[in-house]
Amino acid sequence: MKKYRHIKYFMIISLCSLLGACEDYVEVGVPDDRIVKETVFEDDETAIRAIRGIYNELFNASFSGGWRSSVTVLAGLSADLLQPVNSENITYGEIQKNEISPNHPSNYELWSSAYNIIYMTNSVLEGLAISKNVSDDLKRRLEGEARFVRAFTYFYLVNIYGEVPLILDTDYRNNSLVSRNGIDELYTQVVKDLDMAIELLDSRYESSDRTSVNIVVAVALRARVALYQENWDLAEILSSEIIERTATYEILQDLDEVFLANSKEAIWQISPIGRGNILTSTGEGQVFIGTSRSSLQLATGFVEDFEPEDKRLVNWVGHYNSNTRDFYFPFKYKDRSSLNDITEYSMVFRLAEQYLIRAEARVRKGKMNEAISDINVIRIRAGIEPIDMNEQEIDIEEILDLIMKERKKELFAEWGHRWFDLKRTGRTDEVLAEKTSFWEPTDVFYPIPEPDRMKNPNLDQNEGY
Repeated sequence: MKKYRHIKYFMIISLCSLLGACEDYVEVGVPDDRIVKETVFEDDETAIRAIRGIYNELFNASFSGGWRSSVTVLAGLSADLLQPVNSENITYGEIQKNEISPNHPSNYELWSSAYNIIYMTNSVLEGLAISKNVSDDLKRRLEGEARFVRAFTYFYLVNIYGEVPLILDTDYRNNSLVSRNGIDELYTQVVKDLDMAIELLDSRYESSDRTSVNIVVAVALRARVALYQENWDLAEILSSEIIERTATYEILQDLDEVFLANSKEAIWQISPIGRGNILTSTGEGQVFIGTSRSSLQLATGFVEDFEPEDKRLVNWVGHYNSNTRDFYFPFKYKDRSSLNDITEYSMVFRLAEQYLIRAEARVRKGKMNEAISDINVIRIRAGIEPIDMNEQEIDIEEILDLIMKERKKELFAEWGHRWFDLKRTGRTDEVLAEKTSFWEPTDVFYPIPEPDRMKNPNLDQNEGY
């Protein structure tokens, strides 16, 4: 059992609450930005505004906005990708050492903001169900979008915390006393919501932006879920459906174009317009781009994973050097502080991941040549030598290891891929025990935040905390 400095963190949480920076969940109350079902859905326009409110909140929410308490940052620290620039940074240091207190403020912010998103989606779904003034076609589309966002949020909660409460309505009094649901039950609901979203949505984006959810977005997450559940046939089928949409999606050869707003590699992005002010850079750009005040850097040794000619090293890894600081940082986003000039959106799903999903599924099915062809799409774009099956026989384990390495180099600092890959392939003990002497097998899940456990006697804790 780990020992923690509870008093310090209770002080931080209390201060956070006073400043309005943290959000409650399990005793959720009614949020200030609540969606009132009886009035919001008076007509099509009010229902559309409700969904837009969810998209805006995805940018502002701690868990999804690319900020300091986001999945991207915290999961990157938990894996072997990120570390604090200042070794005395306690907030990031505890996560990077996999010594997370149940009272850690960033963990609480991630958790509570995710459940706030779930509350909003539940409210929209309830409102659509009782509304008589929203047109049928629009109701179907908005239900599909809301179900996707709920599935998306639960996908991350279950992969970060394991068992969590499954909340499907807005009865906050009952929800304040919920217990945790099993991982299988949570995944069943994620799949149910995704399958319904796929049935309800079509392939159109609702504007010229790729910031709304369509059927391809839902299929992209469904393909990932199939991979995580080791349903290799379905993972291959679904990823292929997206890859074959060549008129809409393509692997961009210029790496500096990949993370631009509405790039052709993007399947789904989140726009910084949701911030609601003149600052128009992404959360990732603000957090990662190196300056004299940066808090985060790429982990020691990460750049050594790249071959010297790898374009990802040149285009997506930045180097900050001054008299007092020398470190590498994620540089996929180039805009740190623009005003009224959006050039980049936060990338959530992109085509490169689908190639890597299909490659892994194909290896598991023994389709080696096809898998290597998919891997080579990513390697050739990166400017490194493609794999040639004619030169040598490569066994399944070698190819799977190569895919994991390509996933690490291709998807670093994007939505926790590396952390989840290590966990789903059972490699956390092997890899992370070398990173920190504090590693314990129970660290594969974050602690359930103590502030919510104090409010809810039925919310038990993960093992090891």
